[in-house]
Amino acid sequence: MHSHNLSHWEHDHTFAQDERRPGESRTLIVIAITATMMVVEIFAGIHYGSMALLADGLHMASHTVALGITAFAYYYARRHARDRNFSFGTGKVNSLGGFTGAILLAVFAFYMAIESLGRLVDPVEIAFNQAIVVAVLGLVVNGVSVFILGADGHSHGHDHHHDHGHSHDHHHGHSGHSHHHHEHDHNLKSAYLHVMADALTSVLAIVALLCAKYFGWVWMDPIMGLVGAALVAKWSYGLMGTTAAVLLDRQAPEALQDTIRNAIEEDGDSLVTDLHVWCIGPGIHAAEVTLVAHNPPSPNEYKSRIPKSDDLVHVSVEIHLCDRH
Repeated sequence: MHSHNLSHWEHDHTFAQDERRPGESRTLIVIAITATMMVVEIFAGIHYGSMALLADGLHMASHTVALGITAFAYYYARRHARDRNFSFGTGKVNSLGGFTGAILLAVFAFYMAIESLGRLVDPVEIAFNQAIVVAVLGLVVNGVSVFILGADGHSHGHDHHHDHGHSHDHHHGHSGHSHHHHEHDHNLKSAYLHVMADALTSVLAIVALLCAKYFGWVWMDPIMGLVGAALVAKWSYGLMGTTAAVLLDRQAPEALQDTIRNAIEEDGDSLVTDLHVWCIGPGIHAAEVTLVAHNPPSPNEYKSRIPKSDDLVHVSVEIHLCDRH
């Protein structure tokens, strides 16, 4: 058989990863806002001799770097979407970007905790009016960023039709189905949590500074810092868990596995002996099904039984003939 005759059975594995995601544009806008604020605060801090402004400017710089990693992950995933060195496309780059962001959030939380404990033990003099202005300005900028990144995500419907079967010692089939899903954009979530952490820090700082200025509760500043560190650490832990599950090919939810298993076994003759269902990108899954049957139909028949609404873009079916009762 000539290679050109195989075109009907061949397919790529981009699964729409070469498309620009809404989160990418929003992230670039937030990077521009954050970087501008960073430059203004660092310049003002140096020019007016304000450590509060300089410190907040450097803090903004750290988050600009984190958001830059997010933007790079989007670009890399698109740029290499058709690279055959990636077995199932570049969908997991999204989760890798999110996992990296989660680690940076953990570092940020640790720094907040150490700095707060230090100030609790050895309080420093606070220029209240100047610090409050900085905190309010930071809150406004971060509020805008949260609004931009927190905008409702878009649903995308992509059609992938791969009805292929190969005859060897057993049959293999690859199938993708039309799916309509809300994207699980871990990369965008990482960026969102970074600006949320900034906004939270600003809110807690304003509360603490007002209490210290009007009630003399200087200890409120480091206490609020510790509260903020705990919340950011919790966000980081949650994001690490969801992204690590994707990166380590954790099995898909039981409900999706049961849907596939029940669809395959609906004829009463077929029995699934091995089933792997895992996430290969934002909102998309691949599955490998091994089954045994006395009188099995074609792999395409089995694949057609699986509901098309389960976001399965790649299904492989392996059939074994049963010679026992």
